[in-house]
Amino acid sequence: MALPKIDVPTYDIELPVSKKKIRYRPFLVKEQRNLLMAMESEDSDAVHTAIRDILHNCTLNEDIDVEKLPIVDVEYYFLNIRAKSVGEVIESKYRCNNIVNDKVCGNIMEKPINILSVNVDTSNQISSEIKLTDKLTVKMKYPEFSIIKDSIHLNDDAEITFNLLAHCIEYIYDGEQFYYGKETPIEEMVDFVENLSQENFEKLENYFNNLPKLKETLDMTCNKCGFHHSIEVEGLESFFA
Repeated sequence: MALPKIDVPTYDIELPVSKKKIRYRPFLVKEQRNLLMAMESEDSDAVHTAIRDILHNCTLNEDIDVEKLPIVDVEYYFLNIRAKSVGEVIESKYRCNNIVNDKVCGNIMEKPINILSVNVDTSNQISSEIKLTDKLTVKMKYPEFSIIKDSIHLNDDAEITFNLLAHCIEYIYDGEQFYYGKETPIEEMVDFVENLSQENFEKLENYFNNLPKLKETLDMTCNKCGFHHSIEVEGLESFFA
């Protein structure tokens, strides 16, 4: 006779960038265990795989491809799954760096964060259409979750940056013809990025640096020296506890 199974609750969410509506369930103990093991291994590939598997398993919509979602949507989505699975509040710790009598205070401050209150900051977002010359325009797009897998094994920060920017080009327009990123080998797109002038490269990089991101401002006062801190935390790793 088969043992009884406990029904798990389901929830609905609208993602902040793509506006896709998803029905999902919390992750299970075995899925949390796999994630914790991956985090303990400090293997970025294993962590990415564990997060991807949780998102695939917990997503109840058949028409949602997690790999194609913008990275910030995935981060926001994962935080909400984590909140419904483990708890909405995480305990964060920060060291007070205020100088007292020529010495760093060093006191450890604790601050609870309700991860359901963490929002996606779009205040610095700029136009995705970037004019490089009088004739040449590049249309950028949000980086998708699948891009992480393509970047993990690259050798250095410069190579990662070129790869990310190349993947984020939706099309290049030269005044006569459109060259679409999805129809062009990624090696050619990387070569295009590498051969930009420094000025034009910075235009693409500026778009990437101002993408929407998870962001929360923490206000706290050191209980040792009394100094007030306003700390901005960004990105999934800041809330990954």
